[in-house]
Amino acid sequence: MTAAGPVPVALSCGEPAGIGPELAEAAWAALGTALPFVWIGAPAHLPGGVPHVIVSDPSQAAEAARHGLAVLAIDIPGPRVPGTPQPAQAAGVIDSIARGVALVQDGACSALCTLPISKQALAEGAGFAYPGHTEYLCALAGVDEVVMMLASDELRVVPATIHIALADVPAALTARLLEKRLRITRAALVAQFGITAPRIAVAGLNPHAGEGGRMGREELTLIIPVLDRLRAEGFDLIGPLPADTMFHARARAGYDAAVCMYHDQALIPIKTLAFDKGVNVTLGMPFVRTSPDHGTAFGIAGQGIADPSSTIEALKLARRLAGGAA
Repeated sequence: MTAAGPVPVALSCGEPAGIGPELAEAAWAALGTALPFVWIGAPAHLPGGVPHVIVSDPSQAAEAARHGLAVLAIDIPGPRVPGTPQPAQAAGVIDSIARGVALVQDGACSALCTLPISKQALAEGAGFAYPGHTEYLCALAGVDEVVMMLASDELRVVPATIHIALADVPAALTARLLEKRLRITRAALVAQFGITAPRIAVAGLNPHAGEGGRMGREELTLIIPVLDRLRAEGFDLIGPLPADTMFHARARAGYDAAVCMYHDQALIPIKTLAFDKGVNVTLGMPFVRTSPDHGTAFGIAGQGIADPSSTIEALKLARRLAGGAA
């Protein structure tokens, strides 16, 4: 809280050719003054469905939110062309992210929420060398390793391995990797989510969690030794569990987050339970970062039909994790 009002959340512009500008407007229309945030982008790229107010400093966002979407204007040349990224705009998109990080690091904003980017468009237009959004944020924040969590009111999940082929998962799944994922997840549940004694469910890799080695031995040789080692330190860990029985309502009541072994094992249940309201949270950062759980949606950009639910939830969760009411 400042003399001018609550410290706002920074919202990076995302890819102008995608649905990001529409989502920013829709989020302000839904949230108004209840959750001040400042969109960092080019005012000319906004569809114009709601009013906007250009601010020179994030401290003005709370007052601006009474009248329209608060915009911290940056230079991104050329018009928005829905569905077609413009190479000349890539550097501005990258600058929006960097400005958001700087504002959070300086305390001018409480948290960072990032709208979806096109990594291909940034690479082709500005030589963006990072494999993803999160890796760029890690470089800006000076951290080496973070964890991706997908969160909703119904479920929080962390995939131990992410965007790799299923055939490559067993080799990528090492004791060091699993231990690091569990440590970062537990620390974030305590520090950011306010859960003093987190209960973490851990999925097995194989059907029936290996069934004692008859359906795979990774549970015996890798997962169980890591869990036992961390339990000796006081971690409350459940598992390894058969993934097909750990996501029904009664099972979910027994833990605060689930760590899964690969991408779809984690994302299928949360997208089934909360397809429009899941939020991507980056754990292990020195600041709060969230994002909606979807991409640029070039196919529907400019049509005014994009669902803002995940962006709204991402802003709410960012505010909540940063210590504000949302």
